[in-house]
Amino acid sequence: MEISLTGIKPTGTMHIGNYLGAIVPAIEMAKHYERSLYFIADYHALTTVDEPAALRNQIYDVAATWLACGLDPERTLFYRQSAVAEVFELTWVLACMAPKGLLDRAHAYKAAAAERKDVNAGIYTYPVLMAADIILYDATAVPVGKDQKQHVEIARDLAQKFNRTFGEVLVAPEPAINEEIMTIPGLDGRKMSKSYDNVIPLWAPAPELRRLVMRIKTNSQPPEQPKDPAASDIFHLYRLFAAPGETEELRARYAAGIGWAQAKEALFTVMERRLAPLRERYKALRADEDGLDRILARGAERARETARGTLRRVRKAIGIA
Repeated sequence: MEISLTGIKPTGTMHIGNYLGAIVPAIEMAKHYERSLYFIADYHALTTVDEPAALRNQIYDVAATWLACGLDPERTLFYRQSAVAEVFELTWVLACMAPKGLLDRAHAYKAAAAERKDVNAGIYTYPVLMAADIILYDATAVPVGKDQKQHVEIARDLAQKFNRTFGEVLVAPEPAINEEIMTIPGLDGRKMSKSYDNVIPLWAPAPELRRLVMRIKTNSQPPEQPKDPAASDIFHLYRLFAAPGETEELRARYAAGIGWAQAKEALFTVMERRLAPLRERYKALRADEDGLDRILARGAERARETARGTLRRVRKAIGIA
């Protein structure tokens, strides 16, 4: 069975870059697999979040966001990482398979060490927990961006080492990279990122959304001068929200000459058209935390059925039946 798995770390504000670059492609990609799982990686968040109220709110924010954007909990297993205790037992088993040199080369650890941050053991062993998240459910594919490919490769290495040691027990996953995913530009032309403070929050109300769109950086070309759509962040965002016919109409207006204020107004219009109904859906979901808990609990119970089966195979293989 082809099984895809996606982990979502509940940290920070969800923004347009998350929506276009991660949420939409991941939900679409899941349709091509026989089974799909999405989990909220709440224990992964502990490497950087130490405020209980903030973490709790972010977990609900993430759950409501993905559901509002189209994740179907009837078709897809949607659950909290922490609700499946089996993942932590498998983490220890895989840790005993993980060479120190492998963890030394992990991107997150190397970046934190290079910045001379206080590196805790959670950051250092982060790839092992992530490997357990994947391997526990017999996932065959993990949709990731190119910058996350290493995590899946580490999971594959650990599964293969376990199999060489104890026999063919674990499924070795493969990264599923969508080459069509593009970098989403922020307000200043750089990649949209919270670290650059250039994001457009996904659930910003219409007046705030319009204000931020009007802040997108442009050059000083006068309105009557023809403009190159390929060099315009406004056009790049517009075509991700607009219908194909609308995109061609705006392309023609660029060629004929268009003021940047008009281009931004067109962008706001198509963004608000797409996001307004999702925003209302998000508000309703977010206001019902008990309902979110029920959805996540149902997903966790279904996920645990697979997790228990994997651990039974692992325990038998290592001699702890």
